[in-house]
Amino acid sequence: MNDAAHLVARLRARGLTERTWFNALWFQSTWFLCVLGRDALLPITLGMIALHFLLVTSARGELRRLAPIAAVGIGVDALLSAAGIFDFGPVLLPLWLMALWIAFATTLTRALAVFGRNPWLAAAIGSVGVPFNYLVGAKMGAVTLPMNPVITALVLVSVWAVLLPVLYRIAGPANQQTSP
Repeated sequence: MNDAAHLVARLRARGLTERTWFNALWFQSTWFLCVLGRDALLPITLGMIALHFLLVTSARGELRRLAPIAAVGIGVDALLSAAGIFDFGPVLLPLWLMALWIAFATTLTRALAVFGRNPWLAAAIGSVGVPFNYLVGAKMGAVTLPMNPVITALVLVSVWAVLLPVLYRIAGPANQQTSP
């Protein structure tokens, strides 16, 4: 076994991707790459996602868990973009946002798993935390929010109060992480 393969095997054996602190740090790094770097840093973002899949014990199983969550999120964002809530310029949804959805899906059973244990808490976090992230993204130039701010806020709060609990349900209670 070469040095790189040995290192990957050691890191995989330590279960880093399952650790809350590691997933939180990895996700936040990926979020900044996506929101600040967008298409320019997409190769690095894709490298971060590849690293995640390299370090999980079963890349195929992880893809099966993440794909439905990412698909729903991408679909909802595409609908919001088509409805004029979001404006990403010449595309309905940029590739970096799709990559961000894959990264976000990893957090539902890891760094953010605690919020999924209570649907009401998930709804509250979804209705406040996620719209705030879109606002931060808009301030950083990643998205334009062309509609009236009150309408945009009402739509995002309503959508995410429902969507986050649904995404946790898709992730499944059996997938909720219980270790640190």
